[in-house]
Amino acid sequence: MSNFGFSSLRVVNPYEPSFREARSAVGAAELLASAAEFKSVAGAVADCSLVVGTSALHNREVQHQFHHLPSAAPMICNHLQKGRVALLFGSEKTGLSNHDLSHCHWLLHIPAQEEHLSMNLGQAVAVCLYELARYAAVEKAPTFASDQAMLAAADEIERLTAAWLDALRASGYLKPGAEAITQEKLRRMLRRMNLTDDDAEVWMGMLRQVLWKLNH
Repeated sequence: MSNFGFSSLRVVNPYEPSFREARSAVGAAELLASAAEFKSVAGAVADCSLVVGTSALHNREVQHQFHHLPSAAPMICNHLQKGRVALLFGSEKTGLSNHDLSHCHWLLHIPAQEEHLSMNLGQAVAVCLYELARYAAVEKAPTFASDQAMLAAADEIERLTAAWLDALRASGYLKPGAEAITQEKLRRMLRRMNLTDDDAEVWMGMLRQVLWKLNH
């Protein structure tokens, strides 16, 4: 991150012994010392309007749109001009879980040899950030009009997801034992809609009215 000019590091439930030891990394002590720790992915990406998950796409049923890194870099750089972006990495051993992925708008894949798709976590981060820095420096991203509507942040989408779940419970649609799967599906669908702040507010108002009617 320090090599390529990125400074906002957020970690979710890090393994403390290793994380504390890593804080002494040469040239990156300040970046590591200022890293923000979170208990959940939802908390870590709450203020981001674009969340991009990373995956080797190996032995996994892909339920998201995905882009290879060279084509993903311009999309990410362009979005940075109108909102925060989170680039989400999982552990080297297991990658991102389906629950983690439910918080993502789409997935990023680093092209690699078919017989060896998995990468060391640090190397994967470095490759992704190098490509972003290279695009930003060499292929100056197009600018956006200042009055362009801002996309809703992840915490707004999460509140909308919770409101939808409340409405589904109240209406009898939600089947016993299916809440976790339905919640993940809702997250994916709402993120595919790319709602603006204003759109999310309108949706929330409509859902609150529906809930009021269902409960009275």
